[in-house]
Amino acid sequence: MRIIFHIDVNSAFLSWESVYRLKKDPSALDLRTVPSIVGGDQKTRHGVVLAKSTPARAFGIVTGEPVAQALKKCPTLLCVPSRFEVYTEYSARLISLLEEYTPDIEKFSIDEAFLDMTGTIHLFGEPEDAARRIRERVKKELGFTVNIGIASNKLLAKMASDFRKPDMCHTLWDHEIPEKMWPLPVRDLFFVGSSGQKKMEALGIRTIYDLAHCDPDILQSHLGVKYARQIRRYANGLDDEPVAEKEPVNKGYGNSTTLSRDVDDYETACQVLLSLCETVGTRLRRDHVVCGCVCVELKDWKFRTLSHQMMLDTPTDSSTVLYEKACRLLRDFWDLTPVRLIGVRTTRISDGEFIQMNLFDSRRNQKLEQMEKAVDSIRGRFGMDSIRRASFLKPDSIVDHAVGKKKHIRDSNP
Repeated sequence: MRIIFHIDVNSAFLSWESVYRLKKDPSALDLRTVPSIVGGDQKTRHGVVLAKSTPARAFGIVTGEPVAQALKKCPTLLCVPSRFEVYTEYSARLISLLEEYTPDIEKFSIDEAFLDMTGTIHLFGEPEDAARRIRERVKKELGFTVNIGIASNKLLAKMASDFRKPDMCHTLWDHEIPEKMWPLPVRDLFFVGSSGQKKMEALGIRTIYDLAHCDPDILQSHLGVKYARQIRRYANGLDDEPVAEKEPVNKGYGNSTTLSRDVDDYETACQVLLSLCETVGTRLRRDHVVCGCVCVELKDWKFRTLSHQMMLDTPTDSSTVLYEKACRLLRDFWDLTPVRLIGVRTTRISDGEFIQMNLFDSRRNQKLEQMEKAVDSIRGRFGMDSIRRASFLKPDSIVDHAVGKKKHIRDSNP
C-alpha cells in the first residue's frame, strides 16, 4: 500500500504575511489574531479576498469574495496588499524542509505539496507520527501552520487535509471512506466545481455517497463521459496518479499567460488557447521539430493547478492542430471554475524526420503545413503583427493574437 501525505498551508498568504512582518518587527501586530485579510485595498475597496484570518472567518468572510463585501460584514477588517515574492520564498522554504523526508515531492500549488512516503516511512515511524513531527517542525522552524492529510493515494490525502483546520493531521484510509468522506456534500469532492455541483444536484446527487453509488450512464449523459467517469472514481476513493515532479520545461515547448481577469467560459478560454498555440507552433516550426503530446494547464485564483494531456496519433508542428487538440482537452476536464492562468505545453519532441502518417489526415495536414509556412514567412519578413487570425480583430479580445510577445508569459523555449 502506498503512503501519501498532502501538505496544505493554513491561510497561506495571511500566515506568510504575518511571519514576514513579525520577523521585521517582533512588536508588530500579528494579523492572525485579528479580523484581517490579504488582498485588495481597504481605501478603494477593490479586489478580492485572497486569504483570511480565523477571526475574519467568524464574520462570515470567505476567500474569493470582493473586498467591498467583506468590509460590509466587518467594517473594522484590516486589509493588507499581497507580496507574492515573499510568499514564493516561504513556499520554497517549506519544500526544502519536506525534502528531508522523501525525494518524491510534487508541488501542487504555491501552498500545497504531495509527498510519497512509501519508500521512506520506515525511517520516521508510523505515518501519523511522522506527519505530526513534520507539522510541529514547520510551526517551530518556519513560523506558520499546516494541515496534513494521510492516505493511500493523492485524492484521499488531499481530501483528508481539508478536514478540520488549522494545524491538524488527518487520515483517510480506504476503510474510513464511508464514515469520513461519503457523508460530505458533493461540492467538497476534489474536481467538482459549482457548475458540476448544480448539474448533479438537479439529478438528486447531494453527497459524495450519492455520487459514488449513482447510475454511471445517467451521470455520463448529463456531465460527459470522461468527466463523469473521473469524478465517480474519485467519489469511490480511486486514484492511481503517481506523485511526480512536473516534466522539466527544457523537454518541451510551451507558453502560459496570466489573464487580466478571471475566465469562466469556453469561448474566451479557447481564444486564449489559440493565441498560445500560435506562438508554440511557430517555435516548433522554427526549430524544425514536432511534438507528440499536448497538455493544457489551468490555474485558478488560489494557485491551484489542473492539467490534462493527450498523446497525438501523428506528431505535429501545426498551430491549428495544437489548438484543436487543446480545445478538446479543455472541454474534457474543465468544469468552468474561474481561472486566472492558462497554459499550453507540448512534449515528446522529435525532429520529425520519420513520422507515421495518418492517411485520412495527410491531405489536410499538407494544406495546413503549406499555409502556416506561408504565414511564418510573411511574419518573418514584416513582423508578427503583419498577419493575424480574424478572431483577434475583435476590440474586446482578452489577449493579443500572439501572447508570446508579452513579458509576463512563461516560455519554456525563449
